[in-house]
Amino acid sequence: MKTTQNRRILGEHDLIELHKIELELLIEMDRICRKHNILYSIDGGTLLGAIRHKGFIPWDDDADVIMNREAYQKFISVVDKELDSSKFYFQDMNRTKGYRWGYGKLRRQNTEFIRLNQEHMPYKQGIFLDVFVCDNVPDNYLLRCVCNFHSFIYRKILYSEIGKNVAKGFSKIIYQILNQISEQRLKKSYNAYVKYRNRKHTNTVKCLTFPACNKTYGYKRNWYEETIDIEFENVILKGCKDYDEYLTFLYGDYMKLPPIEKRKVHPVSKLTLLS
Repeated sequence: MKTTQNRRILGEHDLIELHKIELELLIEMDRICRKHNILYSIDGGTLLGAIRHKGFIPWDDDADVIMNREAYQKFISVVDKELDSSKFYFQDMNRTKGYRWGYGKLRRQNTEFIRLNQEHMPYKQGIFLDVFVCDNVPDNYLLRCVCNFHSFIYRKILYSEIGKNVAKGFSKIIYQILNQISEQRLKKSYNAYVKYRNRKHTNTVKCLTFPACNKTYGYKRNWYEETIDIEFENVILKGCKDYDEYLTFLYGDYMKLPPIEKRKVHPVSKLTLLS
């Protein structure tokens, strides 16, 4: 593992060992969801890796699953009794003080994966599986644009704990102002916003505090609710049934490998693997 200033560059061995732990997290997520009939799908680069590589994208450093709000609430209701606390722990905004992301993370005990500029965040940061949650957004495009703007504001307020330190110029000032909003007030407001968004069933959904691609600001509900068994690193996980349509929407010609300079990993300051 090489170090550039405060950033650690993950080498091939690091990624291989990281993938082993992330696979363990994926298997545990799948076990719980199958046991309790919770609908989920592997997502993003994890789904792409399953289809293109039959497992992890070799240079990818994280893993993702996604589910709708109803499924997520069901998962939350069983996760504490299901998880082996000697191996795993689960974090989200309403469970973890100082946590400022609009989705959950299933993490491995006795590991560390600390993103650059997040060293000061006041919670444990083990190697993780992102658990994204989709909420209803308007089917009407113009209304969805308004929804996206509201979501953008929440995302920036949540990020302000980091942005106040890393942004420059006028953006830094804005983040410093946004960061004056108390965590308790912010989370109460965001939870009310989530409830408001889900008051009506729609055919379009979105992870509210995560940027949407292609300027559509929403995704088809069925991409996350119609799933099939998909092979991933010699195990079977759940994934989008219409993965070709979904991955084309996300990545275009997804079977084509990106050039080396675009094979990016997240900036990391500390990585501690299992011994």
